[in-house]
Amino acid sequence: MNIDFRYSSHPKDFKLYDTERIRTEFAIEQVMSQDKINLVYSLAERFVAGGIMPVTKPLKLETFDALKSEYFLERRELGIINIGHDGIISVDKNEISIAHREALYVGKGAKEIIFRSLDPSNPSKFYINSTPAHKTYPTKHISSNDGEIVVLGSQDTANFRQINKLLVKSVVETCQLQMGLTQLRNGSIWNTMPPHTHDRRSEVYFYFDVKKDNVICHFMGQPQETRHVWLKNEQAVISPAWSIHAGAGTCDYSFIWGMAGENFDYSDMDQVENIALR
Repeated sequence: MNIDFRYSSHPKDFKLYDTERIRTEFAIEQVMSQDKINLVYSLAERFVAGGIMPVTKPLKLETFDALKSEYFLERRELGIINIGHDGIISVDKNEISIAHREALYVGKGAKEIIFRSLDPSNPSKFYINSTPAHKTYPTKHISSNDGEIVVLGSQDTANFRQINKLLVKSVVETCQLQMGLTQLRNGSIWNTMPPHTHDRRSEVYFYFDVKKDNVICHFMGQPQETRHVWLKNEQAVISPAWSIHAGAGTCDYSFIWGMAGENFDYSDMDQVENIALR
C-alpha cells in the first residue's frame, strides 16, 4: 500500500505556486496500479482518496500510521465506485458484487475490507474516498438504477452532462462523505461550468474515460486568481474549499467527484459568473 500526504494551503500562498508546486500539492498522478493500493491523505477535511486495482490477488484495505487507529474504518466512513470490470468487495466476510460504475458505502466500524476482481484479465478498478465519521451507518450497495440522475448544461455551451449522484443524502445516509459520477456527452468538454466555490466543504475530482492521447485542463484557485493543471486519464486533483473546480477536456470524458465538510446540501454553492473569472 502506497501512502502520500498533502497539507492544507492558504489562497495567498497559492498565488505564488509555479506549475511544479501546484502538481506536487494538488495533483494525484498515480491512482491505479496493478495489485496495489495507492492512497493520498489530505489534511483538508482529513480526506483520503485513492485507487485499488486487484489483478492477481485480493487486496485488503489496512490502516496506516497517520490514522493512529486499529483498523482503517475505526473512525472513518468509506465510499467506493468501480470504474473497471465486475468485482467483489468483502466487508467483514459479507461479499458484495460491484459492477462497472456501481458504488458501495461502508460505514464506520467495519474491520475487514477486501477487494478482488472476478476476472484477472479484465480487472476491477475501485476508486475510493474516505472521511472521518462520528456515527455508524449501514453498508449499502448503490446500483446504476439507485442513484439520483440530473442532466445539466447544453450542447451550445459545450457542457452537456449527466450527473449520477450515488452517495448523497437522498440515496444513502452518511456522516459527511458525498460522491457521484458525471459523464460528459459527446461533443461536450466543460465540467462544472459556470464555476462555483463552497467554503463549507472540500472536493476531489478523479478524471477517467479520457481517450488515448487526450488530456484534461483542470482550473482551480480563487475566481479572481485562477490557475490550471493538466491531467491525464485516471488522475485526480484536490480542490480546497476556497477554490473553483472546473475542467475542459480535449475530448468528452467522465469524472468522479467526492466532497466532505459540514454541509450535505448539493446545491449549497457560491456561483461565479463566467465573466468574473480572471
